[in-house]
Parts: sequence; C-alpha cells; structure tokens
Amino acid sequence: MKTKSIRSKAAKSAQRKGQCHTHRKVKKVKAPRIDAAALGGLEQLNLHAAGIDVGSTENYVGLPAHVLKPGESAVRDFGVFNEDLDATVQCLKDYGITTVAMEATGIYWLALYDKIEAAGIEVVLVEPRSVKQVPGRKSDVLDCQWLQQLHTYGLLRGSFRPDEPIRRLRALTRQRLELVQAGGACQQHMQKALVPMNLQLHLVVADIIGETGLRIIEAILQGERDPEVLVKLRDPACRKSTVAEMKAALSGHYREEELFVLGQSLEGWKFFQKQLAECDEQIVRVIQVMPTAQPAQLPVPPKPVPAAAEKKDPKKEKRINGGNNALHVDAAAFSQQLQRICGVNLAGVCGLNLLSVVMLIAEIGVDMSRWPNAKAFCSWLGLCPGLKISGGKVLSRRTRKVVNRASIILRVAVLAIGRTDTWLGRFYRRKKAHLGAPKAITATARKLACVVYHLLKYQEDYVPLDITIYELKAADARRRRLRREAEELGFEVVEKQKVA
Repeated sequence: MKTKSIRSKAAKSAQRKGQCHTHRKVKKVKAPRIDAAALGGLEQLNLHAAGIDVGSTENYVGLPAHVLKPGESAVRDFGVFNEDLDATVQCLKDYGITTVAMEATGIYWLALYDKIEAAGIEVVLVEPRSVKQVPGRKSDVLDCQWLQQLHTYGLLRGSFRPDEPIRRLRALTRQRLELVQAGGACQQHMQKALVPMNLQLHLVVADIIGETGLRIIEAILQGERDPEVLVKLRDPACRKSTVAEMKAALSGHYREEELFVLGQSLEGWKFFQKQLAECDEQIVRVIQVMPTAQPAQLPVPPKPVPAAAEKKDPKKEKRINGGNNALHVDAAAFSQQLQRICGVNLAGVCGLNLLSVVMLIAEIGVDMSRWPNAKAFCSWLGLCPGLKISGGKVLSRRTRKVVNRASIILRVAVLAIGRTDTWLGRFYRRKKAHLGAPKAITATARKLACVVYHLLKYQEDYVPLDITIYELKAADARRRRLRREAEELGFEVVEKQKVA
C-alpha cells in the first residue's frame, strides 16, 4: 500500500506538470528555436550573414530567412570533401552571402576558411566557448542557426588570424616545435636506458647530448666498456665534474637489451636533428619571399635614456640562442631578413634571440594595427590582470586562462631576462621578491609584450632604459606608496634631512 501511494502521488505530480508519468523517461523535449523576434530591439547589422557549424564529417550552413524562397530550408548540410566545400561556397554565393561566422573546431575549419576567404566572402572565426552559453543548443542544426542570428546582430567577435605569408611561417615553426619535442623524448629515452645499467652520465655532464655525452654514448655502443678509456673522451672544457667522478659514474654493468634501447634512441635523436635542419631550411625560404615591412607613418614617442652596452659572454649567448635546438642558419643573413620583414631588429631586445623572434612573428605577425593599443595586445595575450566585480566587491584579479603560444614564448624569454643586469631583469627580481616567481614572470612578460608592440608599431630600434634612471623611478614610486599607506593609517611621513 505504501508503494502504491507513492506511485499515485508521483503520477498526480507529473499530471499537474503536463507530463505523462509512464512515458516521462523516454520523451524527448526538442530545444526551442529562438527567432528574430526574441532579439527585438537590436539593430541588424549584417543582413546577408550565414552561420556554419564545422564538423569532421559534415558542415551545416544556416542561411538568413529573407533570402530563401518559399518552401526552402534555412539549414543546408554539406560534406567535407573538396567538391563538397566548393558546393558550400557556391551556395553562399547563390544566396548573396557577404559574411560568414564559423566556430574554430579543431583543425577542420582551415580548408573551408581558406576557400570562403578566396571567394571574397568575409569570414569571422568565433571561439566556441563564447557562443555555447545558451542551454539547449547542442545540435548541429541549432548551432549554425544560432551563429547566423548572433552574427546578423553583430554580437560575435572574430578571432585573430594573420595573413597568408605569416600562416605559412606559422605552420613551419609549429612543426619545428614538434620536432624539438620529439628529439627531447629520444634524449629522455637515452637517459632512461643508461640509468638501469648504473651509468650515471647525466650526473657528471651538463647535457648527455653535448659533445662529451655523445662521444661517450657512441663509444659505449661501439663496444667500449673500460671507464679509463671513456673518461679520455671528456672535453677539456667540461666543468660539471672531475675526472675521478666521471670515472666512477661510468663504472656500470651493461645489459644487452638496454644497449639496444640506447642505440635506437640515439638514432631517433639524430633523425629528428636531421629533420630539424631541413625544417630550418624551409623556414629560410619562406622568410626570403615574405613582403618587406612598410615604413611607419606614426609619430614616435620620446626615446628613453640609453643604458651602457652589456658585455656578451659566448657561452651565455649559445645557451640563450637555443643550445642544441638553435636554428641551423646563417645568423647574420637570417637576422637581416627578419629585420627586413619586421622593420626593426627584435633580436636586440633583452631576452629575445633569432629563434624566439621568428616563432613570435609566426604567431602575432608584424601588423600591430590589429590591436588599437598595447593594452589590448596584452589582453589578447592573457598577460594583464582580470577584473571580476560583483556588488561593488572585487572577486578576483587573476589573469584570464588563455591558450596563446605567443604568451608562452614571452614567458620563456623572461627566464633569460631574470639572469641579466638590465632594467627588465631588475624589474623581474623586484617583483619576484614580494609577489613570487609566477606573478613576476607574468608581469615581466607583459613589459616585454609592450616593448615588442611599440617596436613593431613605430619601427624604431630598441633602446634599453638606463639602470640608474630605472632605480630612481622605482625608489620614487616606493616613496609615494609609503606616503599613501601612512596617510590611510593616520600618520605623516617626514623625509629625513640630509646632513651637510
């Protein structure tokens, strides 16, 4: 009886809500379609706009209602083969579409984007998370219609996409990064094969794929087992350890299976180094045909006081330039080509080298007119503080979570800047002292991003700030902060008179 009463109460409750209790679990409620009347009061900016939901096997195109004939469907389904993409473009042309909005779904949008752009139709690439905040719109048909409606009213903001020459360079630099990572994995496999044989080579040399490490590994693979002979392969400039320590580290027990793994890992690393050199040659060819930068027509702000020239250490320069993964190019000629397409020598900026400059240009391009000012550029990079306020209370100032390769390049450059005696290096160490390393890296990367934006926009040479002037400005800012804090606490700061 108790079970029956519970069921009867549930049935009555479902009946009051207009549902059938026996079919409640299997009934599917179709998501309501929002028509133009639901967005009343907004001005239609793009009357001939279409929305495309891109997929791996199908592309759904949403067309505006006023261009359709009676009885025609507002959504068209196309395949992903080349003839299907051509049919998609022709459909857009037939209906007089002038602008298209599509989501950046993986890499499936690239081919369709290029074809639509080549047809002279404007393409707005939309970040998926910015249009998926409306519940109930999870089907491909509704997605393309929702994109079309939002784009009609100008509510979508396109993502940054550089010009064709920069895209070609970007594809090669990203491939180069994949090769570097694959070579790093082979290096880890070599060390993993040495440790079970108790050959602690990584403890006595700075890099197992350096000159000393490679000579020792190749000698081991050729059958040499005597530590006395292996130590003689040590480079005279090796200062990581002494001869006695290296001899003790190379006294191990050899296993046939681990030697086989070591040999294959070494061959794999050499293969990826060969691929890396070929990729660098292709990068040089692409840069040689890139257009020359146009002279800047903007007024240049006043230059800071130049600092004294820093003495260059050859070993330090080799480490900063990428070490074993440095570009296999003629540095002088390659630097001239980069300066030609950028209009300025970015490699002269503290913390940047030829490799980081070419990877940075491949991500952001050389046209800074895409961003109205340096603040907008830093916001796009995700290097500026966020601001979440509710009820007049600041909830968070954390930086936005963005996936930006250019931001990663700048953050890595900060690690080299922190070891220099420049104004950026002192700024990093000062911020690290009271904010910690993560926030100091972000703050210094933002400073570096502003420098890069300024140089590319005004095309003037980099002039580092004098350290003395920087320290005076930092001290003055600290005094102002102390006075402000003292006034808030009801005190007055009196400057101590200097003794004559």
